[in-house]
Amino acid sequence: MRKRTGIAILGSTGSIGKSSLDVITSMNEHGEDYYVTYLVTNRNVDLLYQQVKKFNPKGVVIIDEERAIQFRSYLNGGGLKVYSGQKGLMEVMSGGEFDVLISSLVGFAGLRPTLTALEAGKTVALANKETMVVAGEIVNETASKHKANLVPIDSEHSAILQCFTGEGKEWVAKLILTASGGPFLNRTKKELENVTVEEALNHPNWKMGSKITIDSATLMNKGLEVIEAHYLFDLPADKIEIVIHPQSIIHSMVEFVDGSIKAQLGVPDMKIPIQYALTYPERVRSKYPRVDFTKVGQLTFSKPDIEKFSLIKAAYDALREGGTATAILNAANEAAVDLFLRRKIKFMQIAEFVRGALDSIASKRSPDIEEIFEADRTAREFVYAEMERV
Repeated sequence: MRKRTGIAILGSTGSIGKSSLDVITSMNEHGEDYYVTYLVTNRNVDLLYQQVKKFNPKGVVIIDEERAIQFRSYLNGGGLKVYSGQKGLMEVMSGGEFDVLISSLVGFAGLRPTLTALEAGKTVALANKETMVVAGEIVNETASKHKANLVPIDSEHSAILQCFTGEGKEWVAKLILTASGGPFLNRTKKELENVTVEEALNHPNWKMGSKITIDSATLMNKGLEVIEAHYLFDLPADKIEIVIHPQSIIHSMVEFVDGSIKAQLGVPDMKIPIQYALTYPERVRSKYPRVDFTKVGQLTFSKPDIEKFSLIKAAYDALREGGTATAILNAANEAAVDLFLRRKIKFMQIAEFVRGALDSIASKRSPDIEEIFEADRTAREFVYAEMERV
């Protein structure tokens, strides 16, 4: 049994947050000693209250100030500390008593609190890929400067991390990120013009939040993962490849210079990479389902259709451009996905608006954190203006 480990969860009421709490419960049932110190949500205070009753944290953070007031009305005294707003969030990230932060807030919102936790020397189990996409260099520099550990939770990057074990970086020929292909793998480009929000949210293999599910439908999720892999594993864009693998059993692979390939396989269940991130570099027992290859039957692979899923090319272009281009890409995508989910634009317009932002907004080289925030604001404003214009 390892030492007692305190966990804070950014986004505890989201998909990754709920799975993380399940993982903590499961590991403790197998003799481990993990405990929850802080839970953070934006506004889902009803679920947060249930989590508090079960896990008894030291404190909670509710980013929405009005919902924080509502939550306080649920409490009948007690020692629970309730923080609110960005100020409360930063206070916990910088001075809270926890060993590991599970960073799973959706989108750009996860950047500043994740950086603050790294500055405090905390281990960060990262499920918020956008943090690396928009500010990978700054994140890596911060982790190095403050001797903080950064461990990926995304199943693809967890797979690569596991394949890297015992290997030298100089032996790596390329990374192979697998993609299910999403719900529209077998539809034509023309058929995608009028798909509904409900169709786009119907992922064949994974149960995720709405934003990442739409990203999986456009395959932007895979483009973002290419950028994240670049910063996590320090490999150029031309050494990171995407392969469609509809069964989602192989989560990613690493090809080495001698032609050998390592692959990490498992059922499509985020609890497995979450647990690995919390116990890295060790492993502990789990009760999660195993792959039955006799039932899987076959594993198939194909190249992604870049013409149909043009956001993959946009992501590679932004990575090669560098500077604030990846922040522009991410912000434009977040804004366009938001508009699609609110039924303001069509599915194929997501890619059009993202490409428009990349082509229209100049990228700044070697940006500081404020320039990244400015690029984010500019790209969002561009997309919302384009929506009004179109």
